Amino acid sequence: MISTFLKVFLLVLVFLNVVTGRAGQYVTCGSAIKLQNMAYKIRLHSHDVKYGSGSGQQSVTGTDATDDVNSHWAVLGPLNQTCKRGEPVECGSTVRFQHVTTRKFLHSHLFSSPLSGSQEVSAFGENGVGDTGDHWRVVCDGDFWERGDSVTLKHLDTNAFLASSGHAYGRPINGQLEIVGLTKLDSSCQWQTAEGFFIHTSNFNPKQNQNKPEHNEL
Repeated sequence: MISTFLKVFLLVLVFLNVVTGRAGQYVTCGSAIKLQNMAYKIRLHSHDVKYGSGSGQQSVTGTDATDDVNSHWAVLGPLNQTCKRGEPVECGSTVRFQHVTTRKFLHSHLFSSPLSGSQEVSAFGENGVGDTGDHWRVVCDGDFWERGDSVTLKHLDTNAFLASSGHAYGRPINGQLEIVGLTKLDSSCQWQTAEGFFIHTSNFNPKQNQNKPEHNEL
């Protein structure tokens, strides 16, 4: 008869094998990812173009281009907290998204967006420093945020969800869609990971060097 200790030991081995095998499916701290809106098939985007109204901060839009480097966002932990590089992001945890090109953070506040009058979403911060308006909660099913899964991103300061209004800008960002915060969930609040660099620790994949990034079609 198998002892209780042996049963527990075997269960732990099974769990470790599952985690190791699924490591490549997780979104991890330190990864640089593109986020695709599932309703409009656009990627979350920013650039050194400021809003002409509202906060006047750097604009955040949605683009249908798949190869634009201005759509990369680094996944970081909240202010004054460590998010260990390569560790999977837990569902329900708080993260920040730093725009890789300009080093500003995905941000929101109680300004009105320029096209639909919804809540404005901007890119904010100087020299890699922002504030609590950069905090987003990852709302997903399961224990960890898995690549390709549908998630919602809830802004902690205002309880709004990251979304697109579907309204398109004119010049100088012609055709790009407005990104907003919505207080009520709908299909435009659903996001999934697209291309990017995904980092995994050796704890999750012993065949890889620690913190070695996985390239997935930029």
